[in-house]
Amino acid sequence: MAGGGRMKGVEGSGEGAGQGEAIDEEERDELELALSLGRRGWHPPPPPPLPAPPLRWTMVFPAWDPDEAGSSQAAERIWDSPPVPPLRFGDMWRGAADAEDHNNDEDDKGSEDGERDLNNKRPRVRGFGDESPQHSSVNAAFFGFEPPRLHAFSEHNHLKLSHCPENELDFGLSLFSNGGGKEIPRETNNQRVGDVEKLGGKNAEDTEIRMDLSDDLLHLIFSFLCQKDLCRAGAACKQWQSSSVHEDFWKCLKFENTRISLQNFVNICRRYQNVTILNLSGVMEAEELVMNAITFLRHLKTLTMGKGQLGDTFFQALAECPLLNTLTVSDASLGSGIQEVTVNHDVLHELQIVKCRALRISIRCSQLQILSLRRTGMAHVSLNCPQLLELDFQSCHKLSDTAIRQAATACPLLTSLDMSSCSCVTDETLREIATACHSLSVLDASNCPNISFESVKLPMLIDLRLLSCEGITSASMGAIYFSRILEALQLDNCSLLTSVSLDLPHLKNISLVHLRKFADLNLRSPVLSYIKVSRCSALRSVTITSNALQKLVLQKQESLSSLYLQCHNLTDVDLSDCESLTNEICKVFSDGGGCPMLRSLILDNCESLSAVELNNSSLINLSLAGCRLMTFLKLACPKLQMVNLDGCDHLERASFCPVGLESLNLGICPKLSILHIEAPNMSILELKGCGVLSQASINCPHLTSLDASFCRQLMDDSLSRTAEACPLIEHLILSSCLSIDTSGLSSLQCLHKLTFLDLSYTFLINLKPVFDSCPQLKVLKLSACKYLSDSSLDPLYREGALPMLVELDLSYSAIGQNAIEELLACCTNLVNVNLNGCTNLHELVCGSEYYWSIDMPVDVYPSDSAPEKIKDINGRPDYLLEVLNCTGCPNIKKVVIPSIPSMVNYLNLSKINLNLSTNLKEVDLKCSNLYSLNLSNCSALEILKLDCPRLANLQLLACTLLQGEELESAISFCGALEILNVHSCPKINAWDFGRLQAVCPTLKRIQSSLIA
Repeated sequence: MAGGGRMKGVEGSGEGAGQGEAIDEEERDELELALSLGRRGWHPPPPPPLPAPPLRWTMVFPAWDPDEAGSSQAAERIWDSPPVPPLRFGDMWRGAADAEDHNNDEDDKGSEDGERDLNNKRPRVRGFGDESPQHSSVNAAFFGFEPPRLHAFSEHNHLKLSHCPENELDFGLSLFSNGGGKEIPRETNNQRVGDVEKLGGKNAEDTEIRMDLSDDLLHLIFSFLCQKDLCRAGAACKQWQSSSVHEDFWKCLKFENTRISLQNFVNICRRYQNVTILNLSGVMEAEELVMNAITFLRHLKTLTMGKGQLGDTFFQALAECPLLNTLTVSDASLGSGIQEVTVNHDVLHELQIVKCRALRISIRCSQLQILSLRRTGMAHVSLNCPQLLELDFQSCHKLSDTAIRQAATACPLLTSLDMSSCSCVTDETLREIATACHSLSVLDASNCPNISFESVKLPMLIDLRLLSCEGITSASMGAIYFSRILEALQLDNCSLLTSVSLDLPHLKNISLVHLRKFADLNLRSPVLSYIKVSRCSALRSVTITSNALQKLVLQKQESLSSLYLQCHNLTDVDLSDCESLTNEICKVFSDGGGCPMLRSLILDNCESLSAVELNNSSLINLSLAGCRLMTFLKLACPKLQMVNLDGCDHLERASFCPVGLESLNLGICPKLSILHIEAPNMSILELKGCGVLSQASINCPHLTSLDASFCRQLMDDSLSRTAEACPLIEHLILSSCLSIDTSGLSSLQCLHKLTFLDLSYTFLINLKPVFDSCPQLKVLKLSACKYLSDSSLDPLYREGALPMLVELDLSYSAIGQNAIEELLACCTNLVNVNLNGCTNLHELVCGSEYYWSIDMPVDVYPSDSAPEKIKDINGRPDYLLEVLNCTGCPNIKKVVIPSIPSMVNYLNLSKINLNLSTNLKEVDLKCSNLYSLNLSNCSALEILKLDCPRLANLQLLACTLLQGEELESAISFCGALEILNVHSCPKINAWDFGRLQAVCPTLKRIQSSLIA
């Protein structure tokens, strides 16, 4: 132990361990609450005669003396010391009281010797190497034994007491230094502790550790702690103890579900007599605690009790609290069960007796304003509360109708009454309450089956709740109509209610949920702002007049067929799944229909709608998803920005004139035949799949993208009109538009910004209109145009047509070998070429002298460009080709791309795809920038020569004839190869992998069926 020593003491004996663990929690709470009182003037009761709990203490010793290291005498001085007696809490606190004077003396001496931080006025916290009087003597006395008993280490005793791992009082503190230095952890090997002690021996002032927390800052931090945490914090040091007992933190005592002894509680109340809030809910013997400390609670304003027995003497003793304003008692037994419990207090304003048990309750509080007896089981209640305003009898099942009537009528100033779930209440009780309580404004009579509310007149009623009242019928609306200032009405689950017709000028909210026989709703209120109607399967007619209603939701009203609205501020309407709505509903939501501010309309799954015609100048969002019977749609909504037509697969005619749409997808309407669009803001239009569309009038001056693929009946005249009206189109897709001919293609000359044209799957023969009309074209797709011949592409490579073309797709076309070779040789600006499935392609030999032996007439070029073109040919320019796709070319047998200085080079070629070319036998590539090569499923491949220094991905899946030696030779010139796929290559064995990685060290992954 060169750096320092730490010795763990002998733990307590095992006898009584179980009992010790059982009282650990109680003793810890006792200790924490005692700390909250400080040490002066307080003496805890003597501990019970139980075995002491097993204690674990740890001594942190100073640096080991090298002169005595290994000395048996030194060891004897340690281990032959008298044994430490078992520690008890009584001894601990007696030692603490005896040591207090000693601490004060030491503090006085320390102040003279610089023991306090004069700037911050706090005790200086020492490092582990400094001698501390508090650590050397006070702590020893605190725990009930004298320092000389451990005479070998009497100068440095750092004790650590622990009753359980989560609650330890550690007197060997490790804190942060004032200068922001790093924390010095006390490691098990004591190396850091030893270093600190050595430094402390040389210069204790330099290693001094302080806590820079001013009293104001500490007060602010402690204001966020609960009382239990304050007790624990107060055990840290004198400064924290002084701050934690400040009366600001103890005005509100919350001891709910906490075990606290009588003596502790009385002492706390004695010290903090300004307590205003006390919570003893869930505390055992809470009544006894309050009774013994009642003389110290004269400033108490709020008291909460719960779970226990509260006798009549407890309520009588509350008179000692003259300022008591609120009393809450929950889940308790009141009285002895055979006598009446009386609550008599002159100042009490609020009384909550919730879920309690009592025989009879009498309340005589002259200033009481709020009384709640919710869920309290009592047979009778007597009230003498002339100032009572709110009364709650909810779920008081044992109270009779007469008892409720007498209690309520005894409170003439009553404004709120809750007697929900009191099944015995009748209309007679309501009538007498209405007579006696003229100011009643809130009434909750829910779940009262005997109430019909007929002949009940409550003119001051504002909020009425009649949920699940089986006696409520349409005749009850006459009595409700008498409440002219009613603002909120709830009639949920009134099964006999068939209609509601109310004209109330102040009605704001109404709820009508799960009314099985409800068929007619008629509401008139200028301030009506919220309506909830749900699960009313028989509802047929709705009439609403309101100036405040902004949102109306009537979802899943299967029988609703008539709707009349006069709502000038209504903005959102949701009528989803109203299957019985007819076409007449469109008049309600058109201009002049009563909803001039409508912005959103949802008519999803309204299957009875067949023709929708809306003329609304404010509508922004419209959803008609799932309206499967709709065949006609006409929208004249200039502000419309979103329309949803999903599932409208029977739509035949559609007119959007005018609309504010920016994009529209009609590809989900396969039966659409006539289309008229006038949208000045539209930029994207999709007609993909409108196979029977024959007449289209599209007037969208800002349209940039038009997808008319698979519009097989779209005629040339429609395309011509669209091109003239939409001159900004950049992307045009006419794939599978079989009716488009040369006259329609000629109209593309109006599209000066057209860069993308897709004519795939068409019967075109002559492409000259395209070459003449679209000189700025960059992408041309001619996939599966089987009627194109070699001469169709002559303008591309013989006349220099489409000089800006960068992508050409000739997949599955009938273009011959010569035309392909000429295209690749002459169209140097092409970046992406697709030749997938070209059956006439037999070999691909790029960059050979053959390409430059073609007799190309120079005079075909314009006079201003001919010299430049001749210069490019003579200068052998490099090609821009980057991607070459030849997937599924069944007749191709040879692919050769050499790199000869005197020839043109494919320096930019980075990706070649020859997948599924089953007759391909030879591949010879010399491409300096090739990155990916796919030769998968080339089952005839035998010769593979590669000189591609940047090739990283090589796919050879199912190349059944490729030999391992051939592959080894090929990849030897691929210095950047990382991924090699030889799955299902039977002639490449597992022992070839080592040689492959040897010739190509950069290889990271080999994919093969031979590798698990």
